[in-house]
Amino acid sequence: MASSATVADSPAPPNPDNIQPFFVIHKAFSRKSKKKSPRAGKAKRKIDLSPLVSKNAKKADEESVEECDSMRMEYFGIVWSKIETTIKNVLRDMNINVFSDIHHWVRESFNTIRSSGPPSLTEATCSFPFVKDTTLKKLFTGLVLTKNMEFVDDLLTFEDLGLHLKSHGCHVANLSSLDFLAKNGIGGCLRSLLRQFLMVSLDAADISILASWYREHDKYNNPVVIIIDDMERCCGSILSDFILMLSEWAIKIPVILIMGISTMLDAPSNALTSNALQHLFPCKFILGTPAERMDAVVAAVLVGQPSTFSISHKVAAFMRNYFVSQDGTLTSFVRALKIACVQHFYVEPLSFVLRGFLLQEDCQEFQVETNGLLPETMLKKAFDLPSCERNKKVSQTSENLIDGLSELKRLQKLWSIVVLCLYDAAKYGNIRLLDILCEALNPELYNSRGTDAQAESEKDSGRSPSNGCFMDRQYPSSRKDGFINKVVRIVKDLPRSQLYNLLKSWEERTADIIEIHEDVKELLFTLKSEEHKRQKQRSTSVSKRHISRAQLNMERDSQVTNEKAATLIDRMIRDYMHPLECVPFHEIICFKNVDKLQLALVGDPRRRIQVDLLESHKILQCNCCNRKGSTLLPSMHDTSIMYNLAQEHGDLINLLDWYQSFKSVVLCPGVKRKRKSKQKCKDMNEPQKQSEVSIQARYCRAVTELQITGLLRMPSKRRPDFAQRVAFGL
Repeated sequence: MASSATVADSPAPPNPDNIQPFFVIHKAFSRKSKKKSPRAGKAKRKIDLSPLVSKNAKKADEESVEECDSMRMEYFGIVWSKIETTIKNVLRDMNINVFSDIHHWVRESFNTIRSSGPPSLTEATCSFPFVKDTTLKKLFTGLVLTKNMEFVDDLLTFEDLGLHLKSHGCHVANLSSLDFLAKNGIGGCLRSLLRQFLMVSLDAADISILASWYREHDKYNNPVVIIIDDMERCCGSILSDFILMLSEWAIKIPVILIMGISTMLDAPSNALTSNALQHLFPCKFILGTPAERMDAVVAAVLVGQPSTFSISHKVAAFMRNYFVSQDGTLTSFVRALKIACVQHFYVEPLSFVLRGFLLQEDCQEFQVETNGLLPETMLKKAFDLPSCERNKKVSQTSENLIDGLSELKRLQKLWSIVVLCLYDAAKYGNIRLLDILCEALNPELYNSRGTDAQAESEKDSGRSPSNGCFMDRQYPSSRKDGFINKVVRIVKDLPRSQLYNLLKSWEERTADIIEIHEDVKELLFTLKSEEHKRQKQRSTSVSKRHISRAQLNMERDSQVTNEKAATLIDRMIRDYMHPLECVPFHEIICFKNVDKLQLALVGDPRRRIQVDLLESHKILQCNCCNRKGSTLLPSMHDTSIMYNLAQEHGDLINLLDWYQSFKSVVLCPGVKRKRKSKQKCKDMNEPQKQSEVSIQARYCRAVTELQITGLLRMPSKRRPDFAQRVAFGL
């Protein structure tokens, strides 16, 4: 009775179906009441008795982490869209002057053709070519030199040229080398031409259709421009026939031809026939070199806007060395930059905070955008970054993270100004910006400045420094054999006019650095004063001896000004050029994994195939093929089963033993598993008892697929019962 009374007095266990998570009464349960009752026939569901506040906080924290993860790829789209737009605008701005010259030449050529007067109605409507004067059969031809070995970089250039001419009223058609294939004949390029002008597809390739279309009153007042992006890749005979045909219709259709050339301007003489060359009236245009385009893209993307996304020193050095050695194109460089960007956003969990850099320039509004999106786990990850190890005493709060990111942004802006000032001077020595960038991103160079500063202090205190090199003592912020040191030497040796232009560009760039800006203005004032004295000396009639002495003094003063300019740029390097990898929280915006980028660019297909075959269950992500340990399941793909079994053999595999192992796996009794609505592997309703013929067919198919992938060599006549493995290990 006592025991029953005790049971009656104790509260009844809650019904699992009616559990309410907000009941406070659950907290009052004693530890004894949690034990399983001996009379209970079924196991009761365990109830989490932790405080609801901590559960809700934990749940909110997890939801915030998931939200941050989902935002990363969205922000990648924003970042890359901004970078891609910047690249297109830079390339378009580089070509705009050449495009204007081409348009001016097109208009002049069109006026020359029309100077003989328009053809009469009878001449314009006849179905055969009509030429009054043989001198009018020549085609005005613009030869655009691109200096690119690969035409991929020039596709966008000629597309922009066509849009530029269309915006000024010209009728433009863009043809590629694929339109001038020998197998298609001249009809292929004619059909492409008619398709672009008439906006319809025609089976008949007749140029008289184009003449009738051009005769309309709203089209006859503007020239017809045909752009061929890469003349050297076209079939020479087809292009020659095309030129001869256009020259016959030159009066009825005043065509102006523009052809892209990647190597030399005399390339048409090697590709076209002599008869076609006689019908060309060429004019030469030269676009910017590939190196100049590369520098412009690097200046705009990796230097001009470093806050959105950047790369480390090792990644920059790899990209430079890889594309220089492989003769890479600008298109492939941009592709590599996109691969690095997407890998950074995919791997770095804190990359979503770039939203503050993108949306707002103001630090205060950046705090509003960022605050509230950082859960505790994200804050811990931010302060556990390797670049923050020295500041372990700093409290892990959102405010400190925001201050660190703002400081990162400020230092990056100063770094960008100094690098661009170096590039302004490097142009006078034909030094590429990518070379300067690799050295400016080098953290070892920045860390060595402390040693150099110590050597300078020893020199000032009367002790001899460890390094006696004059250039290293005078310019301790740069290596003796580095590109930055060469730029400093260039500044020392610049003529007066070039130094003045350089200081004018520095004056614009250093507007945000007050101290440097004032020093630049002072140097400009000094140069102006010296030039004024020089002009005054020339206008004064004095003896030759006095003139020579005055010129010597002026040259000495000019050399002093160059020395001051070199000292100024050296001070800018030492005080303001902080490499990104030396700044806390740089991992959030900096991609540093060279191995992943190299694997994505160079590729390792054989290793990738082996990994996919050995871990096919991870790719399919289905319950029926979920391996536990080394067990092979019959629901797996046949080729994956075969390659897993091949790991048990050496370089030679006995075909009969291999088949028996495969057969034992296929005929293994299946394990009952829950099927999903969308099955990703073989049908589980397949009958367990299969015929010997079907198993042999599957076996032969899997062996053939392994041979096609390059992992297996088929049996030879000497050993027909053995197959040889080609790849071993990963």
